Amino acid sequence: MIAYYDDIQHLSPDQLSGFFVGWKQPLTESQHFDLLKGSTHFVVALDDETGKVIGYITALSDGIQSSFIPLLEVLPAYQNQGIGTALLGEMLRKLDAINNVDLMCDDDLQPLMSSSVC
Repeated sequence: MIAYYDDIQHLSPDQLSGFFVGWKQPLTESQHFDLLKGSTHFVVALDDETGKVIGYITALSDGIQSSFIPLLEVLPAYQNQGIGTALLGEMLRKLDAINNVDLMCDDDLQPLMSSSVC
């Protein structure tokens, strides 16, 4: 079962392996943990059977008018199962009071984001 959390107390750096695939300089698990802690908001998808984080989304916000979603990633083995869509939905619920939510994504993901956001 997949559970969604937005509390750092449910996490440790060793649960964050396998992300940043194809990045020029992938973050370490410790850097990823610090990235989540430093974000205004985050949501992670956790595989309850393995205890491993399998996806996450982050947002930076002024808390009043604007927010930016810089990162959304699901581990390759868990893609195409609706986890990214669920993470985006969870984040948009957190940002519901914000009038301007900015999201940038790769060309091949734009149809997914359009159908999830619009």
